[in-house]
Amino acid sequence: METNSVSKFLFWFCLVLFMGFQLIQCSVTYDRKAIVINGQRRLLISGSIHYPRSTPEMWGDLIQKAKDGGLDVIDTYVFWNVHEPFPGNYNFEGRNDLVRFIKTVQKAGLYVHLRIGPYICAEWNFGGFPVWLKYVPGISFRTENEPFKMAMQGFTQKIVQMMKSENLFASQGGPIILSQYIQQLFFVSKLLFVLEEEIENEYGPESKAFGDAGHSYMSWAANMAVELGTGVPWVMCKEDDAPDPVINACNGFYCDAFSPNRPYKPTLWTEAWSGWFTEFGGTIHQRPVQDLAFAVARFIQKGGSFINYYMYHGGTNFGRTAGGPFITTSYDYDAPIDEYGLIRQPKYGHLKELHRAVKLCERALVSADPTVTSLGNLQQLILINWVDSIIGIFQAHVFSYESGVCAAFLSNYNTKSAVRVMFNNMHYNLPPWSISILPDCRNVVFNTAKVSEAGHGVGVQTSQMQMLASNSELLSWETYDEEISSLDDNSMITAVGLLEQINVTRDTSDYLWYMTSVEITSSESFLRGGQHPTLTVQSTGHAVHVFINGQLSGSAFGTRENRRFTFTGNVNLRAGINRIALLSIAVGLPNVGPHFETWNTGVLGPVVLHGLDQGKRDLSWQKWSYQVGLKGEAMNLVSPNGISSVDWIRGSLVAQQQQPLTWYKAYFNAPEGDEPLALDMGSMGKGQVWINGQSIGRYWMAYAHGDCNGCSYSGTFRPPKCQQGCGQPTQRWYHVPRSWLKPTQNLLVLFEELGGDASRISLVKRSVTSVCAEVSEYHPTIKNWQIENYGKSEELHKPKVHLRCAPGQSISAIKFASFGTPSGTCGSFQQGTCHAPTSYATLEKKCIGQQRCAVTISNSNFGADPCPNVLKRLSVEAVCAPIASTTTGPNSRG
Repeated sequence: METNSVSKFLFWFCLVLFMGFQLIQCSVTYDRKAIVINGQRRLLISGSIHYPRSTPEMWGDLIQKAKDGGLDVIDTYVFWNVHEPFPGNYNFEGRNDLVRFIKTVQKAGLYVHLRIGPYICAEWNFGGFPVWLKYVPGISFRTENEPFKMAMQGFTQKIVQMMKSENLFASQGGPIILSQYIQQLFFVSKLLFVLEEEIENEYGPESKAFGDAGHSYMSWAANMAVELGTGVPWVMCKEDDAPDPVINACNGFYCDAFSPNRPYKPTLWTEAWSGWFTEFGGTIHQRPVQDLAFAVARFIQKGGSFINYYMYHGGTNFGRTAGGPFITTSYDYDAPIDEYGLIRQPKYGHLKELHRAVKLCERALVSADPTVTSLGNLQQLILINWVDSIIGIFQAHVFSYESGVCAAFLSNYNTKSAVRVMFNNMHYNLPPWSISILPDCRNVVFNTAKVSEAGHGVGVQTSQMQMLASNSELLSWETYDEEISSLDDNSMITAVGLLEQINVTRDTSDYLWYMTSVEITSSESFLRGGQHPTLTVQSTGHAVHVFINGQLSGSAFGTRENRRFTFTGNVNLRAGINRIALLSIAVGLPNVGPHFETWNTGVLGPVVLHGLDQGKRDLSWQKWSYQVGLKGEAMNLVSPNGISSVDWIRGSLVAQQQQPLTWYKAYFNAPEGDEPLALDMGSMGKGQVWINGQSIGRYWMAYAHGDCNGCSYSGTFRPPKCQQGCGQPTQRWYHVPRSWLKPTQNLLVLFEELGGDASRISLVKRSVTSVCAEVSEYHPTIKNWQIENYGKSEELHKPKVHLRCAPGQSISAIKFASFGTPSGTCGSFQQGTCHAPTSYATLEKKCIGQQRCAVTISNSNFGADPCPNVLKRLSVEAVCAPIASTTTGPNSRG
């Protein structure tokens, strides 16, 4: 990125004064082209990392990887419900330590985009609102309502004052540069300069639904935020009517059609969706990096100057924080950094090269408006056999500035056909659905579709991950039955009729017991060999287990799309009094929509017995008893201090298989090494799991249903596209942060609702097992562009293939290597008709035993030219292994 000497001086001057505990005001403003920092327009690349979805021990590494990936800004929501679980009772400890997170960003030299909300959506429980807010008298969420406005303003002021007291706003010498307010404003902070804040989040649909009241509330929210005097811009995303001076911004898979609502505001993309969330019973959604890069380049070529990847690291919904409902514990989001904190290749590397390329164009992009021209002609139209109009399919966006500064973006919007176009009297090849970036309007340094050909001649690596067995065994298994007969009558609530679940539990537990009795006379026909009666239970979500006289009779589940469901099953009743117990289970509260105060869940009926001699019997309005939570929860069995409160049963787990409502505990030692860890829960059913008292989250072996029939990067991306995992559990592995473990005697506790085989639970390591790279003999590089562009008398740099295993690993074998015309993709490379015989030997000599290596693509490195006058490439797949187990030869040469 080019930075003039004045801006460099200002940056380091501010930094030195900040580190010397002296404050200097660094101005952050905006104009129609960009965010302006200290008088300099900036093209800013941001990425979302949510502090509660990882651990403080992970933050530094995640942020450094984001910086290395070319990011300028770290974006995070502020999670109201974790910070204020009870009115006036605040929590900023551990994963909730917002100030520590921001200062970690500051230490890395990045900005922060702080999205205060207070509504966040984010597939987070109740959209980030504390559940107690629902019970404030007279409240109506996110509209012109005084009780809501008072609570929202109080929390917003609390966060702003906290940031001010720590001198974290850019106007104080801190890193926060943008802020987002509750109605879709946008709060960004850079711990050297606070640039922007956000207030409200994705309020557009609600604004329309609420009408005048929504518009009034939005205006109030914007004014309230601005009056807090943060000294940095405020943003509202997905709100076309954001009042001045608040900047409205775009969220979505594509935002190139977006324009701000005033001509003097910059064009910001607050959420460029890198993938999609996952729900239990659904497939895994993966967004091809070619399409994501294409979307970002489209946005920039239309004048966009701020892009935030949502997510850059998704992380984990620990505890009961997942919303939805039915959102998985994993919030991986197919992000450039995966749930475990490992770099996902090629997504990370390809985007890094995109960022390098656009930064080369920064001066032109933030200084000039693009001139748009069409590329192509009728002859090309005939050659590629199109019948639709060519106008607009091929385009050049040219940014020309004083002193000959020029940058160009050449686009091919066709989804199937590559094309050769003429631009500035030169020919350029454009793959389908791609954009080529020319920082000097002459030389291509990056194309969004060419993942294997990185702009600096290194080649983007592809990494393959696997879950590998660890050396840690789960020992001393013991069980405890959550017996229905042990329910404490003294702790029950009794009422006539069916009560809404959250009104009773206040979301202190996922579980609520609904219990009633039904008397069956001895004269009933079914008692003398007839068909058993049928019980129907209608529920608003999310799951229910039905027990008759203490025995599980069946279960039923809703889905995220259809939370209402009905249990229907034959029930084994006997003469006399029969006890019916319904265990209603929440799987995260909804996180999106209007009127949070009206949402409900649980068994709301009717509950009806069919097949009795007198017909049906509606049980809905008889006397019901309620108990919040489980006995094991009340006795705190999940804590090392609470496990001694009951008599655990030690013995064979075989007898416990398929036994519902069972607690399990075991101990294990921390595995060797530093690889990320996970629990393999594939043998279990549904429940929750804790380690050393910390909640890993909800688990559920719900099998994925969807369409997993391949994936193409070209064409408009939507979540139904590029699905994976059909027929497998949506989530089998559950992240175990290493910082939660002791060297020995770690306590694992889980509650199983349905029944499973706990003896098959295992602790696994997430490891890079192989890496691939593919680089052509000749292709554009940033280094060569700099030499050619400035006429330097240097030898052009030859491209290299770079391989890199994870820390603690080395390259143990070369699984495939071919310099010539290989075909296929990582994991399935094949030799072509042209192949240099020395390919394996060259790679083995350079790479075996190394954590990383580089091999220049040249005939001299591979002996004689294997096929003169043919464009060659080098394709490599290398095996990664822990350093202690490294071997010295290839394991295959297919």
